[in-house]
Amino acid sequence: MKKLIFVFAMLGLSSLCWAGSARQDASDRLDNSAKVLHQIMDAPDKGIPEEVLEGAKCIAVVPNMIKGGFIFGGKHGKGVATCRTANGWSAPAFFTIGGGSAGLQIGLEGVDLVMIIQNEKGMEHLIASKFEIGTDASAAAGPVGRHASANTDWKLDTEILTYSRANGAFVGATLEGASIRRDDDSTRAIYGHKANTRAVLTGQVAAPDAARAFLNAVSGAKAVARAGN
Repeated sequence: MKKLIFVFAMLGLSSLCWAGSARQDASDRLDNSAKVLHQIMDAPDKGIPEEVLEGAKCIAVVPNMIKGGFIFGGKHGKGVATCRTANGWSAPAFFTIGGGSAGLQIGLEGVDLVMIIQNEKGMEHLIASKFEIGTDASAAAGPVGRHASANTDWKLDTEILTYSRANGAFVGATLEGASIRRDDDSTRAIYGHKANTRAVLTGQVAAPDAARAFLNAVSGAKAVARAGN
């Protein structure tokens, strides 16, 4: 009996340690994502145009996504996303990104990735358990600068606009074939077992205190873009 009690105690302690670690990982991801947005918008001539932010349905950030490879490339990262609701930006949901791409690629580096989801269809992909960029959802490199070009091709038939920032050069980097999955473990660690990605991104779940810096950065990004006019 004592051995059984000890086993259950150890299992309980292990569960608590995992939950604490998962919460910390999710909180760090939110803080790092806020920093990425601030850093990108601090350089308005190379930032996300006001017109793109104005029309964004959702904004997703992957801080320090690892990209690298030799002949065959790979990518892996963890991100957070928020979507526009009638009452402002939703509480953040968590996701992972991974996958590979063929090509002449040599190197390994961390890349900060920002994805602007432009429409309802793109949002539904984000809510889904899994989707693949280039197969299930269309994506393109987004326009950069204070204002988007008069050319409106970036608005048409593209669900996701992508922006990246890297400390070093990377040959052949692409999001084609990248798979995005819901990170249910992180979502539960922050919100509890009753929350799900759809409820979070549609505004049915209150934002936690840990998300304040990230949501302020999202809300402030548009103001920064306008201030650069």
